[in-house]
Amino acid sequence: MQNNQVMFDYSGKHVVVVGGTSGINLGIAKAFAHAGANVAVASRSQDKVDAAVNQLQSINPNANMLGVSFDVRDLERVKAGFAVIATQYQHIDILVSGAAGNFPALAAQLSENGFKSVMDIDLLGSFQVLKQAYPLLKRPGSCIIQISAPQAYIAMPMQAHVSAAKAGVDMLTKSLALEWGNEGIRVNSIVPGPIADTEGFNRLAPSEALQQRVAQSVPLQRNGQCQDIANAALFLASPMASYITGTILPVDGGWSLGGASLAMTELSKLAQMSPSA
Repeated sequence: MQNNQVMFDYSGKHVVVVGGTSGINLGIAKAFAHAGANVAVASRSQDKVDAAVNQLQSINPNANMLGVSFDVRDLERVKAGFAVIATQYQHIDILVSGAAGNFPALAAQLSENGFKSVMDIDLLGSFQVLKQAYPLLKRPGSCIIQISAPQAYIAMPMQAHVSAAKAGVDMLTKSLALEWGNEGIRVNSIVPGPIADTEGFNRLAPSEALQQRVAQSVPLQRNGQCQDIANAALFLASPMASYITGTILPVDGGWSLGGASLAMTELSKLAQMSPSA
């Protein structure tokens, strides 16, 4: 996979990646670090935050890397986390909001608490993060990137809770693009397709055979890499995308053109047949 962060220069920019200690979001944080940015990551686990900050600092020893620990569902801790960021950075140039929860469950077997948990992490959590970041972003040229999911607009079995939450995330993106555009803040969503070696993908397709079936359902005939999503984030945050806002951008090898629903339906049937289901 071509590493395109060398095409972008974010030296001196302040980037915050919420959920940035693993998977797609850590890949995005690393890409901005390679491109010269000061990067702050946030997640619930202080140990994971510390490990991520160490990785980022090793990428760019001269940058000011920062880690804060909070649960996006806990408003007071979100406020405290952004207060720390404000003290260190004074302002934010780019916010990546990527906290998410997911697990496969048929709607008839999904508990109300399970549904609420995903809604609270994905939708309420996104709103709380964006609202607390807003005063630090309130300047021309700043950018918000939300990490969404194809479940927002493609019905999939065992994903009713995620579909509801991510559809809300995408409409939040569009609403805030309207409201905050006059402040100079651009707001967009990236919709990853099946991304290999991530917790979410491994949970939905837990074997190599299943992951190969998913790859065969992608028009480009491969599962994505974290770098694919990082490249899209580097572009969307750059001056090259200065006239793009309110956009929901699939980065999925064409998966959302038809293969996504079929693949997830097949995985759902296999999961229900499994003794461990």
